Amino acid sequence: MPVFAALGFIGLGVMGSGMCANLVRKSGVPVHGTDLSATAVAALVAEGMVAANTVEDVATRAQCVFLSLPGGPQVEAVVDRILAAKGAVKMIVDMSTAPAALARTLAARCAEQGVAFVDAPVARLRQAAKDGTLSIMVGATPEQFADVRPLLACMGSDITHCGSSGAGQVAKILNNMVVFMNVQAMTEALAIGRAQGVDGKTLFDVLSLGSADSFMLRNTGMNNLVPDHFPTETFPVDYALKDLGYALDLADQVGITPPGALTTRKLLEETRAAGFSREYYPIFIRLIDGTIGKAE
Repeated sequence: MPVFAALGFIGLGVMGSGMCANLVRKSGVPVHGTDLSATAVAALVAEGMVAANTVEDVATRAQCVFLSLPGGPQVEAVVDRILAAKGAVKMIVDMSTAPAALARTLAARCAEQGVAFVDAPVARLRQAAKDGTLSIMVGATPEQFADVRPLLACMGSDITHCGSSGAGQVAKILNNMVVFMNVQAMTEALAIGRAQGVDGKTLFDVLSLGSADSFMLRNTGMNNLVPDHFPTETFPVDYALKDLGYALDLADQVGITPPGALTTRKLLEETRAAGFSREYYPIFIRLIDGTIGKAE
């Protein structure tokens, strides 16, 4: 399988930690990783990762570097540091969710230095990152996709070549837009059902047996909305607003006004204004059911 003698991984957070662990176990080559959290690095070292102190250290050791970062500004800053290091890197694979336009800009910037840049954002939940069953959407040339696909297969069970640079990000951003709108519909149904005296789990069990069924209903619905469990160590309101903003930017670029997505953004903004920026974003049910008041 190895096309590259050594790999790098930058960003060992909620998703990146599981992804990197699978790459360590399955790729057959050394993986050099780093993160701002020493605890996260130590946990991956226990899995067999080789610790690197800085982004530049990774760039000097690895021919292919994977990124799993919070968003566009972080991705751009890290890519610039990798390029400035003028190390061994031949390919950068960004598995973060970032603007499609940025992916195209970085691909051009990297190409000037003989480095390939591939956007490969991921979908599905934290457990899928641990299990290596992510859905991965890739923007790359056919040749780049052929080189990186075996490595992506260490982390994902469904790997789709969506098109040229930026196409992976377009697909991922729209995936998230649909997910957020789906979760809003679920929260509205749950709030109404409970107010009408129907148990939440019973309601979602019934919905899952009909045409209202969805992945998010069976996962986030049952595991978070029904028990009213919105931890801070998962996908927060701030991240949802970031990704939905990327989707609305895509719509604006082609002159489309998506009313559903705009409504969901307003709900998320009101949730953040009410003091819930770090909690798992379906906490916006508390605005819908009146548990917390909407921001004035």
